[in-house]
Amino acid sequence: MTGHTRRSGALKSLLTGVLLGLSVAGATAPALASEPEWHQATALTGEPKYGADASHFDYVNPDAPKGGLVRLSTSGGFDTFNPILPKGNPAPGVGLVYETLMESSLDELNISAQYGLIAEALRYPEDFSWVEYRLNPKARWHDGEPITAADVIWSFEKATELSPRQKFYYKNVTSAEERPGGVIRFEFDTKNNRELPHIMGQLLILPKHWWEGTNASGKPRDIASGLQEAPLGSGPYKVKDFSFNRRVTYERVKDYWAEDLAVKVGTNNFDEIRYDSYRDSAVLLEAFKGDQYDWRRENIAKNWATAYDFPAVKDGKVVLETFPDHGSGIMQAFIPNLRREKFQDERVREALNYAFDFESINRTSFFDQYKRISSFFAGTELAQTGLPEGRELEILESVRDLVPASVFTEEYKNPVGGGPQQQRQNLREALTLMKAAGYKLEGRKLVNADTGEPFTIEFIAQDPSAERYVLPFANNLKLIGIDLTIRVLDTPQYINRIRSRDFDMATLLWAQSLSPGNEQRDYWGSESADKQQSYNYAGIKDPGVDALIEKVIFAEDREELVAATRALDRVLMHHHYVIPQWYLDVDRTARWNRFGHPENIPEYSNGFPTIWWYDEAKAAKTGVAK
Repeated sequence: MTGHTRRSGALKSLLTGVLLGLSVAGATAPALASEPEWHQATALTGEPKYGADASHFDYVNPDAPKGGLVRLSTSGGFDTFNPILPKGNPAPGVGLVYETLMESSLDELNISAQYGLIAEALRYPEDFSWVEYRLNPKARWHDGEPITAADVIWSFEKATELSPRQKFYYKNVTSAEERPGGVIRFEFDTKNNRELPHIMGQLLILPKHWWEGTNASGKPRDIASGLQEAPLGSGPYKVKDFSFNRRVTYERVKDYWAEDLAVKVGTNNFDEIRYDSYRDSAVLLEAFKGDQYDWRRENIAKNWATAYDFPAVKDGKVVLETFPDHGSGIMQAFIPNLRREKFQDERVREALNYAFDFESINRTSFFDQYKRISSFFAGTELAQTGLPEGRELEILESVRDLVPASVFTEEYKNPVGGGPQQQRQNLREALTLMKAAGYKLEGRKLVNADTGEPFTIEFIAQDPSAERYVLPFANNLKLIGIDLTIRVLDTPQYINRIRSRDFDMATLLWAQSLSPGNEQRDYWGSESADKQQSYNYAGIKDPGVDALIEKVIFAEDREELVAATRALDRVLMHHHYVIPQWYLDVDRTARWNRFGHPENIPEYSNGFPTIWWYDEAKAAKTGVAK
């Protein structure tokens, strides 16, 4: 799942009605006695924070000035403005052009609460078997045409038709139909899936009339093809100009229809947002230091430790700042492709973890900045720790025959390296596991005992900087007879090989919301393992994992959700599907000092650039961006 400010005055009323653990708020119209009421907000658990009388989110500055330019960066290029087609490289920032049915805040549990945007209200029954959204009559496309139920239904149909990932995500939706009064009803083939009404609000809405029209050359547009012209949208920005694979500039829509909605007040303050594309990480860093773009999230520890000692930092023209990262969990790891026979034995995957000396790499390459990942939900309350107990243990007992026995008796812990003695012991353990899995040493090569085939790994990457941590891993593997080679690909090649599952190993990650649900099927579910567009990169197929995913999806309250997620996390870790890498619980950022932000940065995001603004006084001292 995916999930935005400072409100003056108290809220008179926080919401009405709780339906099983999914709450709704702010009734906007009466309903028949036999039907659920309409509400302006929904929450997965508990109650939405903001009532119908809220004028804006707490964390924004409602009087933020509008104006100025912010320059951002991207790497790898882009070649289309089609936001739903799972081919090509969509333009960065294309989401600024479009809106969804509902909008999330940044100061609640990630996307656990949503508020009306294109849809002004929603309703659903106690068994969650359907949901209806009623459109805001003010909602308009940039050409002045109203957003209609036909747009919503067409957007849903095209998203699920063209994107295997979206088709799978919304697989429980059996129909989408228009009802009187600008109402769209989605029917589901299951009951008590509390998240289904909620995730329909995430649907990106596209203009049917525009896509079914013709371009400036008179040629019919095709939603099933790439888009090489500026798209029509309904969002706060539209495309001003672009050059594919180089630059795209968005300009603020001056008569934006949602400007005064509570969910939008104090946001989208820049007149222009520009993205420039760069070749690789080294060029990106130099471009920032040369004042070619304004904001940089630093993902390389060495850079954070050594690369920001330049005059603009000393002069205060560049600000270095870290922001707490409380909004998501993460698993970043070496991902072995389980579709390859050599990785299907659990002992092989565990052996590879023993060969990875995180502690030494953290010290020598990362300046001791990182923490080792030991959970698929690292950094959140959803992460498993210790041994299972309470409700988590009960959930695991219900699937005992489907999960590793070790989950009940052994706390998951990564091997610990950091010195010659520890690493020798770890490599001995790795070799023992490989031999138990049917391999033997012939000279200095580890080979399959039956076939004589050497055990080799090709690691693919899209950035040469990966070598700083892959090469030490390769050196350790070589000591037990495994040859790991690294191949650096250009971005299109890399994306195509990941999508087509044509890889042995790669570094990939899964970002997790604090309200996991139906998307877990796409991450680890057996049904998604053979779908090229899924996020099940590893190819996980396991009945115990499948059963626990359903426990997460059908959890009835927050306590149940946390327990079920920890149980799922524990089983995933005990299967050794990945070789966990590292994470940081803060965002390291560098920015040219031209911007202001609200006093209270929201808990779950720094909100840049959405809730920030251009500060003319700071820009005058720093130098106006070009």
